[in-house]
Amino acid sequence: MTVAKKTSGVKKRPKVTRTLSDGQKAAMTKGRLEARVVSRYLEALAASKSKRGRQRTQDSIGALLVRIEKELPSAGALRRLELTQKKFDLLEERVQLRARADISDIEKEFIKIAHSYAERSGISYAAFRELGVTPAVLKRAGIKRTRRAN
Repeated sequence: MTVAKKTSGVKKRPKVTRTLSDGQKAAMTKGRLEARVVSRYLEALAASKSKRGRQRTQDSIGALLVRIEKELPSAGALRRLELTQKKFDLLEERVQLRARADISDIEKEFIKIAHSYAERSGISYAAFRELGVTPAVLKRAGIKRTRRAN
């Protein structure tokens, strides 16, 4: 037994294919590039937020690792376990410290495109500040403070 397909009698419109002009394609490409740069910078800022208290340096981390290596051979089993974990934590902290130092290149890219991105997307000075972008960076990017209502 076959089931017949019911049609409502409404004719379907022919499919219209739209093409983009070269200008539209270029604008879309520029928008995607700028969005990636802004996103990368804001993510780097969030990852590099410093913690409260005295900050460690590469040298201080290195000194702590040397002390751990000296203490490991003579330590008991539980202390070796604790020292090994501390060593892993310090090595990870060293990687994070290097990542914070690398933000300057990302910041330079951000400064180049931030004004254009903010204008096109309607992003205010206050919105950037809320996410941790410093006033100095915004000034260098050409984004001015406004009294725009939220």
